[in-house]
Amino acid sequence: MLVIGIDGVRPDVLAEVPTPVMDSLAAGGWYTPSARTTTPSVSGPAWSSMLTGVWPGKHGVLDNGFEGRRYAEYPDFLTIAERERPALATFAALDWMPLATLEGGGPALSGAIDTLIAVDGYELGWAEADSVVAARAARQLATGDADAAFVYLGNPDETSHRHGSIGIEYRDAISLSDRHVGWLLEALRTRPTYAEEDWLVLISTDHGRREDGGHGGESPEEMTIFILAGGPATRSWAAAGSGPEYIVDVPATALEHLGFTVGAGAGLDGEPLGRGRGDP
Repeated sequence: MLVIGIDGVRPDVLAEVPTPVMDSLAAGGWYTPSARTTTPSVSGPAWSSMLTGVWPGKHGVLDNGFEGRRYAEYPDFLTIAERERPALATFAALDWMPLATLEGGGPALSGAIDTLIAVDGYELGWAEADSVVAARAARQLATGDADAAFVYLGNPDETSHRHGSIGIEYRDAISLSDRHVGWLLEALRTRPTYAEEDWLVLISTDHGRREDGGHGGESPEEMTIFILAGGPATRSWAAAGSGPEYIVDVPATALEHLGFTVGAGAGLDGEPLGRGRGDP
């Protein structure tokens, strides 16, 4: 199970940018450009929901300050997997540090995860940091133990903020993320045991954005996100759009693919993708 999060990608802009790796994965898998993120449409609440499978009212993160977080009560999907089946090999790689470390403890990704790769995008520069994250994650996927992984790429969001637009610099950053996704997928395919494994790859984003590069409001441009899924499991999924899809569905789908029961009583607000919402 590999979840890739690319920060701040508007689905309509994604459709206009050359992204051959993700296009190929979507063509053989499942894709929606009309899923919905959290309110507010900012990174702290949204990534918390993509990792925990619950809405901000439960996990408690309402902004990028992360005050009020309740990750001990609502942990990330990798921590859930580790607690239930410690033999699973889990890892995360990222360059937005609040996901890995917060003053006072309790970051979104807990210390229960076997391997954490973290570099600071603000210190290294976001394009370079994403390249480092993708390269190190690819090595882990290709040669190390890996059953469940989360990889975060932050450059598109930071580029759009820096330039105050969704123009060429932002689009180039999305294209670079597509190349980084290619490194990760190629790493999976080179695993010695790949032919015997059943990988599901989920790719999504935390929020969209306005034309001025900002976000946080409730406009369709800010609230609409994409979700892409690839792998043999998607062949039996209902078509995208058969029911509304949400950011909280990403971890629910990941946990179900790993063999965990996801449904009534599981404590998640999300439901596995590809079922059609409300199906048993």
